[in-house]
Amino acid sequence: MYGGPVAGFPNTYAFLKYEHEKQRRTPSAHTSPLVGDRRVKWAEQLFLKSRVKIYFTPSPDEPVKRVKRLELSSSVVKCTRNANVRRKPLFNDELWGHEWYLQDTRTVHNLPRLDLNVLPVYSMGYNGSGVRVSVLDDGIEYNHTDLQANYDAEISWDCNDNDPDPQPRYEKLNKNSHGTRCAGEIAMMANNRKCGVGVAWGARIGGVRMLDGRITDRVEGEAIGFAWDKVDIYSASWGPNDDGRTVEGPGRLAIEAFQRGVTQGRGGKGTIYVWANGNGGGNSDNCNCDGYSSSIYTISIGSASQHGMFPWYGEICPSTLATAYSSGAYKDQKIATTDTGDSCTLSHTGTSAAAPLAAGIIALTLQANSDLTWRDVQHLIVWTSEYVPLATNPGWQINGAGLRFDVRFGFGLMNAGAMVKASLNWTTVPEKFICQIKTIQSNENERVISSGYSVQVLVDVKDCAVNYVEHVELITNVRYSRRGALEISLASPSGTKVQLLSPRKRDKSANGFVNWPLTSVATWGENPNGVWKIIIKDDTEEQNSGEIGPMILVLHGSKDEPVHMKNGPRIYFYDDPDYKELFDYFDLIENGNFDSDDKSDYSTEEDDNDIDPTILAEVENELQRIHHRVSLNKHL
Repeated sequence: MYGGPVAGFPNTYAFLKYEHEKQRRTPSAHTSPLVGDRRVKWAEQLFLKSRVKIYFTPSPDEPVKRVKRLELSSSVVKCTRNANVRRKPLFNDELWGHEWYLQDTRTVHNLPRLDLNVLPVYSMGYNGSGVRVSVLDDGIEYNHTDLQANYDAEISWDCNDNDPDPQPRYEKLNKNSHGTRCAGEIAMMANNRKCGVGVAWGARIGGVRMLDGRITDRVEGEAIGFAWDKVDIYSASWGPNDDGRTVEGPGRLAIEAFQRGVTQGRGGKGTIYVWANGNGGGNSDNCNCDGYSSSIYTISIGSASQHGMFPWYGEICPSTLATAYSSGAYKDQKIATTDTGDSCTLSHTGTSAAAPLAAGIIALTLQANSDLTWRDVQHLIVWTSEYVPLATNPGWQINGAGLRFDVRFGFGLMNAGAMVKASLNWTTVPEKFICQIKTIQSNENERVISSGYSVQVLVDVKDCAVNYVEHVELITNVRYSRRGALEISLASPSGTKVQLLSPRKRDKSANGFVNWPLTSVATWGENPNGVWKIIIKDDTEEQNSGEIGPMILVLHGSKDEPVHMKNGPRIYFYDDPDYKELFDYFDLIENGNFDSDDKSDYSTEEDDNDIDPTILAEVENELQRIHHRVSLNKHL
């Protein structure tokens, strides 16, 4: 039975089985007549998919988490004098004071700074105006008092009911409030005394309802590709089940929608896809088993708690590009946003809440420089995200290009001020190239794997068209009796070693991996030429066995050096003790706690000329940031 055209895909049509048909038939029985028709290029049976919204409900047996209060060094303690400062609120919105991640809410200076550094961006005149963001979720309450003025009907749709009304379906047990919450984080109106302030409070916000009904590749493809010629940023906080057992990614139509977005969207500059990387940490899940967040086309965002810690629900994953704040351990603050029923909430959680904050920061950046390509945005995130607020977490490493990376946080916490500022004088990154190198297992020792053993496969990369790596994909083929026992790591010629796949105790599948891409951004900026090492092992004492099939190492990147890398490795100013001391000094000035004694603590006297000029330039930037904050207090 003819089911109509597939929206957004020319010359693509759906067919439905007759509802009175009761007998069970194999997929080929439905598709064979179509495949056999010479006028048909492709036919595929669609199946229902399970998709979960990426926020969590703590299980009853989840242990209460506690975080350590780290001892402060004497150099930090001396900065606490007269630290309690009353500040005039910048916005009159009722929950603004609870948006700890958008402003420095410290009342005691020796607490860590928490915000995403957006206030300097506002004072520069950027609020996301002119940027259009679509939330792919369970709908959006577009008549909400704090959203309606920013709502964009042209980029909104209901894929579940196939109509232009994305209003969520209201049920007592299933509120379908997830999309409305995510939308509020991005574009809540400012200064209207309602709820809070969105990161990009001047942006236009739309919603595609697609999680409240039957979900197939057709629904996902239509949602991911809806209004691709109008949307600048898609924000998605959902994916396959985070149960630690599932391995699933986008189907043919969804992949085509992604590819069309990055090649044709935004006038050929590429649409930006922001994706929450998952909440399966309690199930030992790994987001490299989620083909949506690990896609090279998406910006995978993880979470950090209010204390800068890795939350219990977080997933270890080398495809995570960066981090934003969200909920964490016991009594940590959550995220403030809009809720259904024209209400507000202080309880948005999980990586569902982190990804929209990242989308908002990207909206600010696109307003500052609309010429950025989708790859430019990824480079900017890598180049400006900060590891310092998360530095107390063990596991950070410096890759061969001098970039700090962690499999839990990516390249660090997103920094709106740094990202927007860098974008203003940004040079578009060079053309992208791809290298593919197939592995050759020359002997049985490189093919057979079992419990308690490790297999190493070498891949020699020569004369690759890529000299500066971005994403690395390992297309994996492994037959194994228990897939979840496997651990797969990759070491680059520069010596950067990253875990592509961590063991998943709940994954009992014997299906292994068939052409499954394991993605990493850990070697970003490195030269790939040389010998790469693939290490596959099973550290369990179980009786597992299997065989390693052919694999393909896929290197994405540029042949020519990006302009922003030509002055050498990225400088992390906070690592330099001179800068750290001066930064604390200027922070005292900003908070109104400066006196003559403080000045003597930080005076460089006649040694000014010994300080690196780059540090002095950054200090000048810090003074400018202080000026921005003062200006905001005067005008808002």
